Amino acid sequence: MKAVFERLSPRQRSYAAAAGIALVSLGAGYGLSMLGGGSDGGDAAADTGCEEVLYWYDPMVPDQRFDEPGKSPFMDMQLVPKCAGGDAQAGEGVSIDSALVQNFGIRTAEAEYGVLEPETTVTGTLAYNGSEVAIVQPRAGGYVQRTYGHAPQDLIARGAPIVDLLVPEWGGAQQEFLAVAATGDAALTNAARQRLRLLGMPEGVISSVARSGRPQSTITVTAPQSGAITSLGVRPGMTVMAGQSLAEISGYSPIWLEAAVPEALAGSARVGQPVSATLTAFPGERFAGRIIAILPSAQEASRTITVRAAMPNPGLRLKPGMFAQVMIAPERREALLIPSEAVIRTGERTLVMITQEGGGYRPAEVRIGREAGGRTEVLAGLAAGEEVVTSGQFLLDSEASLAGIHVRSIEDAPTTAGENETQADADEPRTYRATGTIERITARSITLRHGPVKALDWPAMTMGFATEGPAQVRGFQRGDRVTFTFVQASTGPRIVSIRKTGQ
Repeated sequence: MKAVFERLSPRQRSYAAAAGIALVSLGAGYGLSMLGGGSDGGDAAADTGCEEVLYWYDPMVPDQRFDEPGKSPFMDMQLVPKCAGGDAQAGEGVSIDSALVQNFGIRTAEAEYGVLEPETTVTGTLAYNGSEVAIVQPRAGGYVQRTYGHAPQDLIARGAPIVDLLVPEWGGAQQEFLAVAATGDAALTNAARQRLRLLGMPEGVISSVARSGRPQSTITVTAPQSGAITSLGVRPGMTVMAGQSLAEISGYSPIWLEAAVPEALAGSARVGQPVSATLTAFPGERFAGRIIAILPSAQEASRTITVRAAMPNPGLRLKPGMFAQVMIAPERREALLIPSEAVIRTGERTLVMITQEGGGYRPAEVRIGREAGGRTEVLAGLAAGEEVVTSGQFLLDSEASLAGIHVRSIEDAPTTAGENETQADADEPRTYRATGTIERITARSITLRHGPVKALDWPAMTMGFATEGPAQVRGFQRGDRVTFTFVQASTGPRIVSIRKTGQ
């Protein structure tokens, strides 16, 4: 090797020396790194300030955990350690230094009983009263001799003339009736009178012919009720047949109000429930009514349910077709309430962050109901007096999820004790009494035509009541007159007791 080195030129010797020095430096560096590698893992906890590292994670992807430190495969950053000391209370809740509570803006509120008055506001349209529609038809065919200048949408009073009809076939029958009546034979006279009735002649016309002794083949058709002429199919000189529709008259006192209630809010509407409406035509006025029907099908395009209410219409001020803003106020009832901002909806369940007696915060699952005025009804999962976080709850929920803190289930929620039990007892649904007639009986309900219920401001109506089962209505049948008591449950009126009147 020495002989070879001596044969090299001075320049080649300097190149060879530099290469040798570089190789020695690389080898030394590699050896030092290998010697120090074993101590890095042991000092990892010390470098992070943790007594013990549970795992490493990327704060942007906290659900993914790693056993060793290093660079995140998701983001251009180092993994962060999760210290065991920070989970000393993981089974109970999230602990935050009191100095940071104010910095994070964490605020709490107490769950308490109160009256929730959600008022559903929807749009509606006034319509003719579909239960007050009269079809005007002649009882015999003839010719139109005279009309009285009516036009569609005209208002007409009951008994007002609509058209004069000439009925030729009545003339001969009336002549025969007068001839038989002149004989004095009562049996034949009655037979001839009956024939006139079969020809469609009104009793008033027959009596007029008998009194005057002259045939009367022209009849005036009048309006059977007051209302608006929604259809008019008669003109001077035309020929009409027996049973042909000459006009249609629709009443609108009381007037119908048909409101489009979204599917999500349809459960808050009940038959007999009061409603109020405002109209741009009468600013500052509010018109009251009551729900008489909830139509059975939903509108496919708008996904709404049509709720029909009847409203008094004195003076016929309200006109069909008018647009209205409708307020539906559900039944008032006391419930456990929390601020709506405290509710965390994850898509799979609903959570709130609650404070704990020993300090810290813990997520709890709840089941919620109605919402109004910035407050939400809690059906299950909380007890009165518990504190819920109303600001900063999402930060606490993220920390609780990262730490693996157990979510308190609805079944594990404490029950309200002591004075609150007395409050719950006081909140038992009130029982109402009424009498009525059975219209229909099914396995889980009964339909009753009952009288007014003054305590609820209900008029006489026909409506369904839930029952406790077939055993409660065994022995009853349609048409029975009954006395019954019921409560206004959250799902609607429910029968408490029922017996036949007189028993």
